[in-house]
Parts: sequence; structure tokens; C-alpha cells
Amino acid sequence: MSDTEAVIQACHSELTFDFVRASGPGGQNVNKVATSAQLRFDVKASHAVPEEAKPRLRHLAGRRWTEAGILIIEARRHRTQEANRADALSRFDELLRRALEKPKRRLPTKATAAARERRLASKKRTGEIKRGRQGRTYDS
Repeated sequence: MSDTEAVIQACHSELTFDFVRASGPGGQNVNKVATSAQLRFDVKASHAVPEEAKPRLRHLAGRRWTEAGILIIEARRHRTQEANRADALSRFDELLRRALEKPKRRLPTKATAAARERRLASKKRTGEIKRGRQGRTYDS
């Protein structure tokens, strides 16, 4: 098992699920049964997620992140609790996997001479077009 998978498995023990009523597919059942799954994960209190991955997780989570540092994933695509729970769990795993990847360090590069030449030629063409539009008076 890789380090990433070990972290994900450790995080699974810290997850909590709430089930609430949801709109969507389910017919009359939708009014009676709480099928929508809300996965909650307290990232700030978690010891399983490495500290360097927490800011990346916060960035990737976007609106799913609360002020208290809790990640909430809602799943209500399916008609059953089990399917929505599995959906939320798979989305959480994918999000965590992406956060655990260390970003590659960007190596600064310079534009090639040919690229600089193309850019300058393009600027020159644009300038010529604009000069052609300048107000000319045509006396007839």
C-alpha cells in the first residue's frame, strides 16, 4: 500500500456521515427517506493529513470548505443511502489524492529567439492595422 493510500485509509476513520432528505430522483420516497449523504471531515483536527497537503486541500475544496476548517461533501445523485454514501466517499478519496500530490516545481524558461521575433512581428502588424484606421480626411 502506497503512502497516499495509507493516508486515505487513515482519514476514513475520521469521517462522519449525516443523512438528510434530498430533492431529486426517488418519487414519493424522496419525501419520506433521508437518502442524501453529507460527508464531513475536520481537516484542521486531522492528524492523518500531512500539514503541507492541508492548504492544497483547502484550495481544491473551494465552497465545500467551512470557516471552521471542515470539508463537507454532499451526495444526492442516487436513490439510495448506500449509493450516495459510496459516491461521497469516492469523491472525497479523489479530492484527497489530488491534494496529496506534490506540485511539480516550475523551472523558469526564456522565450526562444524565434518566439520573440514572432511576437514582435505580430505587434508590428497590429500597429500597421491601427495606423491604417487613423482619421484621414478625403476632400472630394
